[in-house]
Amino acid sequence: MATDYGYDSGLGFSETVRRHRVPAGLRAPFEGRTWREFGYVLLSLPISIVMFTYAVTMISLGAGLLVTFLGIPVFAAGLAGCRGLGALERARARGLLGLEVGDPEPLGMRKPGFMAWIGAVLKSGTSWRTLLYSVVHLPWAIFSFAVAVNFWVYGWALLTYPLWFWVFPAYVGQDGLQLYGDETHHIYLNNPFEIGVTALVGLLFTLATPWIVRALTTVDRVMVHGLLGPTRLSARVVELESDRGVVVDTAAADLRRIERDLHDGAQARLVALAMDLGLAKEKLTEDPAAAARMVDEAHGEVKTALQELRDLARGIHPAVLTDRGLDAALSAVASRCTVPVQVEVDLPARPAPAIEGIAYFTVSELLQNISKHSRATFAAVDVWRVENRLMLQVVDNGVGGADVSSGSGLTGLAERLDAVDGILVVDSPVGGPTRVTAELPWRSERV
Repeated sequence: MATDYGYDSGLGFSETVRRHRVPAGLRAPFEGRTWREFGYVLLSLPISIVMFTYAVTMISLGAGLLVTFLGIPVFAAGLAGCRGLGALERARARGLLGLEVGDPEPLGMRKPGFMAWIGAVLKSGTSWRTLLYSVVHLPWAIFSFAVAVNFWVYGWALLTYPLWFWVFPAYVGQDGLQLYGDETHHIYLNNPFEIGVTALVGLLFTLATPWIVRALTTVDRVMVHGLLGPTRLSARVVELESDRGVVVDTAAADLRRIERDLHDGAQARLVALAMDLGLAKEKLTEDPAAAARMVDEAHGEVKTALQELRDLARGIHPAVLTDRGLDAALSAVASRCTVPVQVEVDLPARPAPAIEGIAYFTVSELLQNISKHSRATFAAVDVWRVENRLMLQVVDNGVGGADVSSGSGLTGLAERLDAVDGILVVDSPVGGPTRVTAELPWRSERV
């Protein structure tokens, strides 16, 4: 079993397991990834020269003009140009290295105008990181270019030496490739043994070169990701904004569900009840027996409406969860499941109400999925705490096949958990069993 490489969203290429008859070490010199990385190293030198020259020229010019009013605009223009060159570098890394790095945060201009733009460029950390990249990447580009080209050229030249050694006696006037020479002694690689050893050394160089180039481009990946990509803080801000959108959408969906349940359930039943009581009132004097039957039916409708309202209130936030905590609330949910459920809750204290509510509704929805889709005969719920994380696990012996990426209810559940820095892991092979593990941040209940 060997590995083939494809693009992914991390620092480079992902490994896709595929069967190959040729080992990876022998395939590497001929793989597309190796040639793309070698091309990246070759292009790095001229591009880095341009970036370094531009950055040093513009920054030096701006610094020299600081005594006049032109210094600051020139300085800002230099930083803006570095940002543009950084965008080209990210695109080059995506195309040749498979490096999926996000764009950094845009300029934070609070108001339009040239002066506002200058201030935003000078205040942006991205501008200064791209300037740093433009300066420090040139020495590394020179080093990696020299190493990669020398290993590549010498490796292939020595490997193919048996094919072209005849050039020396035919056109150069010497017996072969000169290994050593002074005024009295000359050593040429011209006999079959020496030619074979030369080719073997070339083979070793050729096989080692792809891994050397890969190590060199790993440094480039780190530099592009660290200096030209978004910072951890900005990435976290984007993540939180996305999570906030998920929370808002989830809350809106819950409100629509509650409105729909009220409109189609209890509200419709109460309207029908009011009409029935109106008819019973009209018949009270004419046909007391019929009116009594109608009142009795209305009494049954009232009980049904009250039960629907209780179920709706339980779906919003059950009273047992507030009063007695997760153990009692999950036991109540398990009792309503269509399969026997064993509940084990081992918590030293109660978490914060928000986390407790999310844990409750996570288990509740998972048990509903078991009732509807799993065809299981047994399920188990375990809740415990590990350091600063609240762990939930729901297991059933059903048919399996559950998948978060299929767009089912598990997808929405995973998004809800992600909105509070939680994680949902589903292990559900076809044929079962299914094991769903949820992880939530532990936040203690405030007294």
